[in-house]
Amino acid sequence: MEKPLEGFTILDFSQFLAGPFASLRLADLGAEVIKVERPGIGDSYRRNHGPALKLNGDNAAFYYVNRGKNSISVDLKNSQDREKLLPLLRRADVMLINFRPDATRKLGLDYESVRAENPGIVYGEITGYGADSPWKDRPGQDLLVQGYTGACYLNGSGPDPVPFGVSVADEFSGMYLVQGILAGLYHKQKTGQGCKVETSLAEAMIDIEFENFGAFLNSGRELSPRSRVNGVNPCHGAPYGIYETRDGSMALAMTSVPELGKLLGCEAIVCYEKKSDWFDRQDEIKLALREHLAKETTSHWLEILEAADIWCAPVYNWEQLTADEGFQALDMLQTIERDGTAFETTRCPIKIDGTYLKNMRPVPKIGEHNQYYGI
Repeated sequence: MEKPLEGFTILDFSQFLAGPFASLRLADLGAEVIKVERPGIGDSYRRNHGPALKLNGDNAAFYYVNRGKNSISVDLKNSQDREKLLPLLRRADVMLINFRPDATRKLGLDYESVRAENPGIVYGEITGYGADSPWKDRPGQDLLVQGYTGACYLNGSGPDPVPFGVSVADEFSGMYLVQGILAGLYHKQKTGQGCKVETSLAEAMIDIEFENFGAFLNSGRELSPRSRVNGVNPCHGAPYGIYETRDGSMALAMTSVPELGKLLGCEAIVCYEKKSDWFDRQDEIKLALREHLAKETTSHWLEILEAADIWCAPVYNWEQLTADEGFQALDMLQTIERDGTAFETTRCPIKIDGTYLKNMRPVPKIGEHNQYYGI
């Protein structure tokens, strides 16, 4: 199958995770992605950050997010090296960058300078907090952005803030950039003109918090009360949460508290008939549920609840997930080889006309494609 973005060229100056996550998805969709790296050092994400697992000396996480790309090595601080990039810049359909705005301007890679060389380019930029924000010079790192944007208030129980366990700011901003890039390419097809597409980690986080943030904005700007027991989402009262069972854990979503109590034989919560109590008295409801659910196994409770069409699920770790036939049916994994080393990673989670968009090309070495591109 010909992939949708075959024939498009992406010149990618971005580093670490947000920008490379965007260009990964564009590569999965068929685009030619040319990753610009520092000679001998490469993207800092290769060596200095990420999980302890290494593959051929690089972080495994770098392998996951940079598969299917080409690499050229150029010293962007050297004017002669930058000149070598001009032929690629002039023929590229898209350019991606996630430097701090002042660094981008000093290198002559700002939109105005790039547009002077290639008026039709779709220029995609990710920053930490927006190019004109008072926060613009602060480190745009995922955990810090979660802290600034209120995301940590949404997780956990009681007063202690808890961040997400994945790099949600990086990954969502990368996905939003892809949406903007695709819209920019469509705009170019209609008008013949390029455009500048911008997003930031902070804007992405604030947007995905719309459910809880919207409640705050439209309720007198009062913070939703956080449950001190099995807290998950301040927008939802009891029984919403994760509960330990005799042999594991299970998740309970929105449902009638008294109906749940009758099904489970938990008499202590049957009396909570008013929906307002499911919020105002959620901690005492959850405490009673927690004590009751610990008496039996997860499968015991799921059998009862699923038969009554109550929204519930087991809570898996990755061993349990990968052993389940539901996961296996998704065909989410692909094995990629590089220099005799094989590693498993996920595929693109998109199917087009019944075909999964797998990309088996490995991560490139630093500057591996310099000669191919005449660098």
